[in-house]
Amino acid sequence: MFGKRGNDGFGKGGAGVGTIPAQPAAAAPAARSSTLLEPGSPEVSSRQQVTPPSMQTPSRKKPPRTEDYYDTKSQVFSALIDTIDLSQLAKLDGESAREEIRDIVNDIITIKNFAMSISEQEELLEDICNDVLGYGPLEPLLARDDIADIMVNGAGQTFIEVGGKTIESEIRFRDNSQLLSICQRIVSQVGRRVDESSPICDARLPDGSRVNVIAPPLAIDGPALTIRKFKKDKLNLAQLVKFGAITPEGAEVLQIIGRVRCNVVISGGTGSGKTTLLNCLTGFIDSDERIITCEDTAELQLQQPHVVRLETRPPNIEGEGEITMRDLVKNCLRMRPERIIVGEVRGPEVFDLLQAMNTGHDGSMGTIHANTPRECLSRMESMIAMGGFSLPAKTVREIISGSIDVIIQAARLRDGSRRITHITEVIGMEGDVIITQDLMRYEIEGEDANGKIIGRHMSTGIGKPHFWDRARYYNEDRRLAAALDTMEQKSKGI
Repeated sequence: MFGKRGNDGFGKGGAGVGTIPAQPAAAAPAARSSTLLEPGSPEVSSRQQVTPPSMQTPSRKKPPRTEDYYDTKSQVFSALIDTIDLSQLAKLDGESAREEIRDIVNDIITIKNFAMSISEQEELLEDICNDVLGYGPLEPLLARDDIADIMVNGAGQTFIEVGGKTIESEIRFRDNSQLLSICQRIVSQVGRRVDESSPICDARLPDGSRVNVIAPPLAIDGPALTIRKFKKDKLNLAQLVKFGAITPEGAEVLQIIGRVRCNVVISGGTGSGKTTLLNCLTGFIDSDERIITCEDTAELQLQQPHVVRLETRPPNIEGEGEITMRDLVKNCLRMRPERIIVGEVRGPEVFDLLQAMNTGHDGSMGTIHANTPRECLSRMESMIAMGGFSLPAKTVREIISGSIDVIIQAARLRDGSRRITHITEVIGMEGDVIITQDLMRYEIEGEDANGKIIGRHMSTGIGKPHFWDRARYYNEDRRLAAALDTMEQKSKGI
């Protein structure tokens, strides 16, 4: 399929284009296609060794790769590109394509007489397969489920976040051209591009991981690629309880908040777990509700059957065709939604979301960047002002207080752990001030010998929250009362 491989060298589709000169006859038998080899022959045994290497763990670090390795890889890769027929390769499934590439690379290594150990050959085969079919050196990092962020600062430097801490990875790219090529491959999957004329781009991977690319000339030391990875196994509230992010009683209160259609804003800093928490809360939405999500890059992973996912679009090279978050939220109102979920509120669209919450779309949710619940309210005011709305400050605050029921504050602590630090109700107005009350908050008590934060979730003693009537309407009042009572008893040490 990919050309004749044997004493005649390597040709594309038998056309004889870009062939590698044949080596002496002693090396020729190793260049035959695996389909021509008999079982049990030495060549077959050497071919069977090229299984993918096991994924490294943080405790088992590979030695750094040398310049000789990258030079060899460059030569083999160039020979492979001259040899293989990419149009035929595209017709195969992923595993068959990898096997074909492995066969050809093995032949190239044999003909060119590269001195390599078995482990080096396996590593080279896997790297080249990743370069041709995947995301190159990023593949091992993307396969690991313990990594939260991948940060590539040019071809020679890659950092990862593991367990809340940032460490340098041994991964590196051949050069900035290879890195930019992989960035292009990622963003092209969602119909976007990144180059000198459009050097900033947001995109996503097929699994929902969020991607940002900024290329030269804006990035001085080479393309900067940042990937916010999503876990393959989606977190739920039970797992957040297990990790200590929230108590079982606090999780029960959050379940009820999601169930009884409170309007919720999840507030927090970068990397605090806002999107994860939003995914958890949406798990308690009834399956018969119509949900519409609006996001800059589609990240939410709702499990309900009736979900419509919308995504913004940047302007094209002529500066036209842009669809903003505000356009999407406005259009939502014409789509008969029962709940509107905005992945991240960062501009004037907050006004349209508040209007939606006020006009029968109870249970709508969104996230916002803020460090405290009070700061969250102030940021909403600022965003409305950014939209050019000439409304009195008191009117804006009345709209906010009449729309938002609950603010859930998430935080990433200095030891890398993530905690839900506040469950705060928005009660109403007193004069020109929005009144809030905390149902629960997280209090830091110190740190242990390993630098881990010690703290606990405390009840504020509120026995009948402001959304009590809503909980009773959905027949959740008893469960809510029991959760709040248990929370208070544990806070008092009873």
